[in-house]
Order: sequence, then structure tokens, then C-alpha cells
Amino acid sequence: MQGEQINTEAYLAGENKESAFLGISIAINELDSDESLCKAKKISTLKVHLNSVAGYEQHAEFDMVVDAEDAKKALGTDWEAFLKRNRIDAETETIYLEKIKNEADRQKVIPVAKKLYNGWIPLADLPENSLQNLRAMADMNNRLTEWDMLSFDELNETCARCPLSWDNKRGCIGTFGPENSLLPSIAEKYGCKIVAAVPKYAKDGTKLTPEDAGKLLEEVKILREKLPLEGKTMVRRYGGVLDRLEAVANTSMKYKARFYFV
Repeated sequence: MQGEQINTEAYLAGENKESAFLGISIAINELDSDESLCKAKKISTLKVHLNSVAGYEQHAEFDMVVDAEDAKKALGTDWEAFLKRNRIDAETETIYLEKIKNEADRQKVIPVAKKLYNGWIPLADLPENSLQNLRAMADMNNRLTEWDMLSFDELNETCARCPLSWDNKRGCIGTFGPENSLLPSIAEKYGCKIVAAVPKYAKDGTKLTPEDAGKLLEEVKILREKLPLEGKTMVRRYGGVLDRLEAVANTSMKYKARFYFV
């Protein structure tokens, strides 16, 4: 029955314990639009990370290190004094040359030092064929872009100016609610298919289109009318969520950018 209220006691006993549940967020696919102020920096990859740099050693970043046992042999009876001078823990198995403060000590162990690759490969000045191969090998989570290099203040300032920053200029991602939110079940009751499917969209990684955004706006209107039938608690709980859904839908339609839940 459409007028039937969600059980408030069940709500208070369940959803109100948000800390026990993972949250779902609302996001815009900001790279779909050239109006996004972060796009240029986010697509400018500075370096990529690989599990193995085999074949790219000449381009890869590395640290010079020495095994503690090799350092002991190189230093002989001076080992304990070496540890003390350079403030190195006696339990350390691998010593980074940059951590050796005493220059004379560093020179003694350099002959037994070796390269320890950290997996990062800078892309500057690489030939085009190597760039294409590396980009194909490294997924998006293993790339460092110009955007990643900005300070926290620079990030905030950019988001505050960005037209795609739909969440009150705080950024292009906002809160939907906990996984056990009752809003999807309420939406299902009133035939609001997009809001009802939010948990599934988040699980599947579904990207919704600007056309879907138009349908979402219709659902927001319906839910604003119907929420009072579910009780004042639901109005208080979900009024802000509906505002955010409306904001992301309007942004999606205006800038032709997809949106999603995560």
C-alpha cells in the first residue's frame, strides 16, 4: 500500500546505526566534460606503477640500498659504531644509502650497494611506443597525475570554482547514505526505479546517462511528495539526499556528464 509507513522503530534500530554499515556516495563522471577544471590535470599522467619494471629498468625510479650483512662485511669491526653514528636500528635488514648520514661510511658501502626499484616509471621523455605500452599495463589506480600533485588547498580552490562541483561547491561527490538506507525501498514502493536500484548500481559500477538524469529528476519530485506519508523521520532523514540527487541530476544534464553511485 502506498500510504503504508515504514516502521520507525525498525528504522531507529537499524539504519540509524550508520557506523556499522558501509556508505554509498553519489558522483559525477567529471572527465566526461571539458568544463571540468580538473580534467586536464587528471588526464596528464606523470608516472605509472608496475608490479615489475622488467624491460623498463633504464627509465624506472629506484633507491640505492645495501643489505645489512654486506654492509657489516664492508665495515668490519666498525659496525656498531656505524649504527650509532648514523642512527640506524640494529634490526634493520636493508639500509638505504640516503639514510647514512656519515659521508665516509656511505663511501665504504657504495661498492656493495644495489638498486631497489619502487615500481614507478616517470613518463617524461619516453618514446611514444613505450608510453602506449605503459599506459596499457597500468590501471587507473596505479597512475600519478598532475592532479595528484596539487596541495589540499589547491584542490579545494579548484573544486570551489568548478561548474561540475555540484555538492555546494565542495566537490563532485556527495553522500547518498548507508548501504541499509531505507530510501531505495521507499522509492520502489512509489515506482521510482533509479533510486530503488542505487545499491545495485553501486555494486555493479553502473554509469548512468544524462537521459537517466532527467528521469531521476522526475523521481525526486515524486519522492518529495510521498515522503511525508512515510513519517516526519523519513522527511528529515532523506530531504538532504533528495537535494543532492537533484543537484547531481541537473549537473549531469547541463554538462552531458554521466553520474554514478559508489
